[in-house]
Amino acid sequence: MRVEITSADLAPNALRRWADETPEQILLHHVDGRVLSYGDAVGMCDAWAGGFHRRGIDSGSVVGIFVSDTFDCARAWLAVTSAGMIAVPVNTAHMGRMLRHVLATARMRAVVASADLVGRLSEASVDSDLTDVIVYDEEWSGGRVGDVAAVGLREFLSGTPSVPPFCPELHDTAMFLFTSGSTGPSKAVVIPWAASHSHWSWVPEDTLMKGEALYAPVAMFHNSGIGALQYVVWKGGRLVIRDRFSASAFWADIRMSGAVACGVVGPMTSVLWSQNAEPDDAENPLRSLVLGPMIEQMEEFEQRFGTRVCTAYGMTEVPSMVATGWDHGPWQTSGAVVAGWPWPELALVDEHDMPVAVGEVGELVVRTGAPWALNGGYFGDPAATAEAWRNGWFHTGDALRQDDEGRFFFVDRMKDTIRRRGENISSFEVESVVLEHPAVVACAAFGVPDGFGGDDVMGAVVVREGAALKPAQFFEHLSKEMPSYMVPRYIDVVIEIPHNTTTLRVQKFVLRDRGVTSTTWDRSVIA
Repeated sequence: MRVEITSADLAPNALRRWADETPEQILLHHVDGRVLSYGDAVGMCDAWAGGFHRRGIDSGSVVGIFVSDTFDCARAWLAVTSAGMIAVPVNTAHMGRMLRHVLATARMRAVVASADLVGRLSEASVDSDLTDVIVYDEEWSGGRVGDVAAVGLREFLSGTPSVPPFCPELHDTAMFLFTSGSTGPSKAVVIPWAASHSHWSWVPEDTLMKGEALYAPVAMFHNSGIGALQYVVWKGGRLVIRDRFSASAFWADIRMSGAVACGVVGPMTSVLWSQNAEPDDAENPLRSLVLGPMIEQMEEFEQRFGTRVCTAYGMTEVPSMVATGWDHGPWQTSGAVVAGWPWPELALVDEHDMPVAVGEVGELVVRTGAPWALNGGYFGDPAATAEAWRNGWFHTGDALRQDDEGRFFFVDRMKDTIRRRGENISSFEVESVVLEHPAVVACAAFGVPDGFGGDDVMGAVVVREGAALKPAQFFEHLSKEMPSYMVPRYIDVVIEIPHNTTTLRVQKFVLRDRGVTSTTWDRSVIA
């Protein structure tokens, strides 16, 4: 049963407690050898708070984090949130229109950006609320980024900190996290501190003890990485990170760091399983693996690598309130309702919000007995907030079923969101970019199975009469207009997009069922 969370458990408060008790204990450990202790982390956070204060950026301001280096990104998140700012982690693949949308929607006052990404802000910051850019580079002295005042890290931190420590309460806003929607652009989810903490607080109590290491080979602008960081700070442990997941380096990193726990997402489990078996696979310190989703060979995986696994269902808006323990049951399940704080209540409902029978598929809706443990809606989008929170429940947009033992099974996404290699992708945003090409008159984007439990992006396009569309040039065009993870792998040129004759909504299930055909363009094989 999950113990009740108090404000003392929140990352900025727990960080100071551990810094007082064990200041030399390592908090962050990059596999390249860089480390940050709890004591040094608090000193860093105090210096950053002073820097924000000197530039007139008050507590409660919205501050983006656009940092490519994983170690620096984790440091920036700790510093920004410990200064009382509302953090907005930004995917480092964003550029152009996507970056402009994030800046404008979140109404960012400032952005912390690494030097290699600063150039993207010059154009994206036009007509935004941005007043300050803090460049995560001590030697940087560029002066301005477009029309926005900019300062390097050395200058930003110069001076004596004079700001009282920020000690968040459960109801304070920790972050805006962007997630994908099917009917419009990505939305900024308001994440209170109680909800932010909850994304990892569900894991079994013996997952990590004080001083132990947890390995998280995931991006620190993703909720999976941020959640692992908060969990480690709560437990007084050590977070081991690398810039990106590497199957070939995974077990070497585990052995080098002595990590006893690890968190992986999406197809990472399948990729690890697919590696050639070695006689010493089980000779490693990893005792606990937190993952999602499970794979069909889950029990064989546990035996081969000498570890135990647990999983959960969750999303940006909803911390994991369906989860398993180490005795996880069948590999298809996401688990049962977690016991204890925040006392979640879940239901599966039909299109009229009426409960469906056990065994039938319905949309998962959620609410909790504890306040602030779920999202606070979508920032600046009251209509979307009201739609998602109708009838007193948060509607996940996901279809699940429940068996007679209380276990939940994910069935499909009721929304048109595509999940590719850990990234949630809005089909609307893919379609919007594709439709900007002068030769395209209609488009529908959707996901097709990638063979690893996730999706590849596929687009069906109708070419304008008299126009020509060449595969290589078209893929090259898309690669310049959207982040790499959003670029469709497959393009199918069709005569028309199927629609419902009554509502005129696109019938994407028809396209999904047809899938990849002999006439489909495959980007992976086109030069």
